[in-house]
Amino acid sequence: MNEPSVLDYVKSIFKSWPSFGNFLKAVFQRGDTGQLMRAEVLSTESVPQVRPLTQADVRNFPWLSSLVLILALAGEKTFEPPQQIYYVGVLLYLTALGLVVFAFRRGALVSTPLPADEASEDSFSVKIVPFVLSLIFGGAAFYMLGGNRFTALNLTLWICAIFFHLWAFWVREPRSITLPSPKIKEFFARTEWTLRVTRWGLLILVVAIVAVLFRTHRLDTVAPEMTSDHAEKLADVYDITQGMYSIYFPRNTGREPLYIYLCALVSHWFGVSFLTLKVVAVIGGLLTLPFIYLLGQELGSKRIGLLAVAFASIAYWPSVIERFGLRISFYPLFAAPTLYYFFRGLRRQKRNDFILAGAALGIGLNGYTPFRIMPVALIVLFIIYLLHLRDTRTRLRTVVWFGLLALTAWVFVIPLARFAIESPGIFLGRALSRVSTAERPFPGPVWQLFLGNLWNALKEFNWQDGNTWAHSVPQRPALDVVSGALFLIGVTLVLIRYMRDRHWKNLMVLLAIPLLQMPSILSLAFPDENPTLSRTGGALVPVFLLVGFGLDGLLNGFVGSMESGQRSDESEGRTHSTSLRRSLFPAVVVLGLFAVSFMQNYDLIFNQYYSEYRRSAWNTRDMGNVMRDFINRGGSANQVRIVPYPYWADTRLAPIWAGRPDLGDIAIMRENIESTVAVHEAKLFMFQPQDIATGDLLKKLYPNGTLTIFHAFMEDHNFYVFSVPAAQ
Repeated sequence: MNEPSVLDYVKSIFKSWPSFGNFLKAVFQRGDTGQLMRAEVLSTESVPQVRPLTQADVRNFPWLSSLVLILALAGEKTFEPPQQIYYVGVLLYLTALGLVVFAFRRGALVSTPLPADEASEDSFSVKIVPFVLSLIFGGAAFYMLGGNRFTALNLTLWICAIFFHLWAFWVREPRSITLPSPKIKEFFARTEWTLRVTRWGLLILVVAIVAVLFRTHRLDTVAPEMTSDHAEKLADVYDITQGMYSIYFPRNTGREPLYIYLCALVSHWFGVSFLTLKVVAVIGGLLTLPFIYLLGQELGSKRIGLLAVAFASIAYWPSVIERFGLRISFYPLFAAPTLYYFFRGLRRQKRNDFILAGAALGIGLNGYTPFRIMPVALIVLFIIYLLHLRDTRTRLRTVVWFGLLALTAWVFVIPLARFAIESPGIFLGRALSRVSTAERPFPGPVWQLFLGNLWNALKEFNWQDGNTWAHSVPQRPALDVVSGALFLIGVTLVLIRYMRDRHWKNLMVLLAIPLLQMPSILSLAFPDENPTLSRTGGALVPVFLLVGFGLDGLLNGFVGSMESGQRSDESEGRTHSTSLRRSLFPAVVVLGLFAVSFMQNYDLIFNQYYSEYRRSAWNTRDMGNVMRDFINRGGSANQVRIVPYPYWADTRLAPIWAGRPDLGDIAIMRENIESTVAVHEAKLFMFQPQDIATGDLLKKLYPNGTLTIFHAFMEDHNFYVFSVPAAQ
């Protein structure tokens, strides 16, 4: 039998407009289809002919759901800078969301049902020997992990504790899918191979390719410059490459180890560089997407997950926090699997899910400081679940599994816990400086600050995302127009579904947003720092789930209207195939919304964010290039100096750009310049144009030196270069 290849399949889709329409119809009418598509199924002979419009078409058009979408898009558009006509936007949104309720009652908007809760039995069995060994190795590891250093011994003890803990509690589950045994000889004896593909698999592949290309496009230049935060991180990375294996990195108020060690690993390919920081951050962002997809399934369907991933993959919010090149993307990276396995565990009542949730929680605590809110968030969500539960036996079993989740997280966080006990001031310093008066008094009553911060944080998605130029476009919504509109539609639909069904998962998805924003909301001592896309980064997981949920509800409404029209056609003697035009409408809407979202996000990232960043950051890349050129012409890297100036460039960054992170800080104070006269090698000095005193001193000390100005892309970013030839 000659089966079609993937190429044949793709050709069959695009060989004619009706064939493409039939493909889109199948996808958007049955988003979860798993049927294999063969070329002959998509032949033009089997595609219906499109008839002219009739009164029935107009009557059955999804006017109400379309009006909801249009009003929501118009409302979100008014929040876009520079006009930001808020009162008009609020009015349009209130109208749109009111129509959501009306459309839901009329069936013009339909929410996909939640997966059914499952009941499972568990004997609460524990493998005693591995459990005892996990306790022994865990205690030994905790004792040996003192001094803020990883060693071969304490690392081995810790790994053994993890291994025996998982062995003690993990339950082998029966496989739901039996894989055929591979026939290797037969496989390689073939002269040709055929790969079969499903519609859904092809869509997932397309979205994955778009995500990778979009997140990595112009990665080296967007963002274009480093800041002092990057200097701190790269100093930690360099320390690891030199054999200093810290558990916690105390520089600049302290940093957790996971991101730093991964950067040290990637530095083998990209060096101790800004690009290394970006690559690891982007990998973290891309690994978040599969768990958003899986969470979409937990929220209702694979289509919700795929729509959420599609819009998240091209969104400006996750992209800029990754391109800034710090640990920020590790917040959503571990928030997503923690929520997924937690939600699935509560639904399926299986201990393995809670073990995986605990592992994700423990690993995430080693990633980024704001993730410390996650244990609190899980406790709150768990209490909500218990309040919705009526079965005493299930409640008791779930409490046990939640305890197992916490125990698993503890095993994964033993080294960090040891450091926190040894040096609580360093470990808690950054958080306490924001949530308490450790650094400055509260600027007002605490309750007013909290409520104000909560309101400002909840506005960030559709209204204003803060004023931090380093990882946002200041004073604009965190979401684009399309995603912002779909998000509020999704919020309304989930809230309606909760009011109707009182299912715990609906309420938990909504409350997960402010809970994951708490690291920003709790900035009570510095309310001007709230909101920020970094400390609220974990919230992007439920936010884009609701984006997918909103669009899914609209599609369900569209398809419902189309099916009503089909039944009308059949009752009037027309065949089912005459409704092709109606079936294409949902696909055209999705593709149109995605295209508009793509174009706006592209402009936000690669034009607005890039331009704002270049204007705001000092051009240390240029200084590094000047330094590299001096070295390439035979000069010594040790004879390059930058004279500091208030609020100017970080003097640790130029040598990193030049490929010499080992030099550290190359600053030289003006009063120390005279000491360089005794060195007879060629020298290079860079200083701020406003620093006239330094220029006069260099001319006096080195009358044979050459003063030039480096012309940057902006005049206020120029700097002086003073070259001194080697003494004869």
